[in-house]
Amino acid sequence: MQIDWLTFSPGPAFLGGVLLGLAAALYVILHGRILGISGIVSGLLPPKEGDTNWRLSLVLGLLSAPLLASFFFGLHTITVIDADWITLIIAGLLVGFGANYGSGCTSGHGVCGLSRLSPRSLVATVSFMSAGFFIVFVTRHVLGL
Repeated sequence: MQIDWLTFSPGPAFLGGVLLGLAAALYVILHGRILGISGIVSGLLPPKEGDTNWRLSLVLGLLSAPLLASFFFGLHTITVIDADWITLIIAGLLVGFGANYGSGCTSGHGVCGLSRLSPRSLVATVSFMSAGFFIVFVTRHVLGL
């Protein structure tokens, strides 16, 4: 695997990181809640009365943002997923299990929790990053998949 240095552009990634950090900070300041996507989405299943509109709005915003960025700013990405459907389904189920077991996901622990200097979030982030590195290493270099 190689990086295509001719098309490497850290600008959009930096801007996205700044916007994510700003959104997470504003969410805590204005609503007193952590911007953890797994918690927000899981709150939709089953929906609670009076708690659905803001959750749906946030999820729809997350899903529509790439389309709007593509339309207004000409940001087009090419995503290549080098895995079959069964692998993706198993990976999705494992991520869901891990987010439930760890009481949060990368946005809740990795972005919001670490910025609040939460020791619990540090342990969670180190755990899921280490597990991810280990699985990718074993899958790619040991099993050769």
